[in-house]
Amino acid sequence: MILAGDVGGTKVHLALYEFINGRLSHVRDEKFPAREYVGLEAIAQEFLAADKPSAACFGVPGPVRDGRLRLTNLPWTLDSRELQTSLDIPHVFLINDLEANGYGIAELRSDQIYMLSEGDPSQIGNRALIAAGTGLGEGFLVWDGRHHVPYPSEGGHADFAPRNEDEIDLLRFLKQKYNGRISWERVVAGMGMTNIFEFLRDVRGLEVPAWLAEQITATPDLNAVITENGLAAKSEICEKTLDMYVSAYGAESGNLALKILSVGGLYLGGGIAPRILEKLKDGTFMKAFTDKGRLSQLLINMPVRVILEPFAAVLGAASYAEARSAEISGVSPRAASVKF
Repeated sequence: MILAGDVGGTKVHLALYEFINGRLSHVRDEKFPAREYVGLEAIAQEFLAADKPSAACFGVPGPVRDGRLRLTNLPWTLDSRELQTSLDIPHVFLINDLEANGYGIAELRSDQIYMLSEGDPSQIGNRALIAAGTGLGEGFLVWDGRHHVPYPSEGGHADFAPRNEDEIDLLRFLKQKYNGRISWERVVAGMGMTNIFEFLRDVRGLEVPAWLAEQITATPDLNAVITENGLAAKSEICEKTLDMYVSAYGAESGNLALKILSVGGLYLGGGIAPRILEKLKDGTFMKAFTDKGRLSQLLINMPVRVILEPFAAVLGAASYAEARSAEISGVSPRAASVKF
């Protein structure tokens, strides 16, 4: 049995998997409010109860160095060796959350991915992965001639680059709000949608009608209100927020694709893309993604896919745990489960 986890700034998603005929088979899973616990160890112990997995892997937000990570959005320091001892699991691994997403792609079925743009599917090469959620994750899958090998990055924290007058003024607004530099994560992540809404309200003067203000007051999730009313075309400010958000998302996705020459395509992961899929389909994203001047045709030829499966990172963590523990121990549960 494999323990897999996706550690976020607001929640921790844990799952147990077995293997049936070479494929990961879900046993059970649970989500925990991260800030209500003193650390990952306490969450894992509560989740496991009497179960004894042979290996574990947790996808975590940030760069892992020598099996250790200090989280930025939680007061936790994670160490794979300490977790291995305290949880009494023979093999425990920590990998970047986008790296986990990358490993998860290979575990997905075709119905768990939506083809936003077919591009040229005959192209073989590197792939890009970008995931907007609580933060903005970026990673790449390097083609080694046989497989796509996931690698993490912290590209979501690179400097935001405005492309038009609205975005230039948005940058000024955000520099004042945050009193300093602005990364792409401030624009293309959960906080980004809220930031754009506030900019349109406070700087551009777009109206927030009384009924919308009541909805905002009644729920702690402003992004859900923006998304619902923007997709339904009920509110100008919500529609404009989605327009600016999706356009910026497309632009930074194109930047990432250029930097790693992802002729094998781009994947959109994270929790936001599936929720705004109808908006992604209307051309706003692809227009910004391919708007790269003399290299636009290169982007046009890249397939663009949306990951619909919310378990992708957890599946990837489980896959990684099995593969790495098999390398160390010489015993592969995946291989052993295959019936000839």
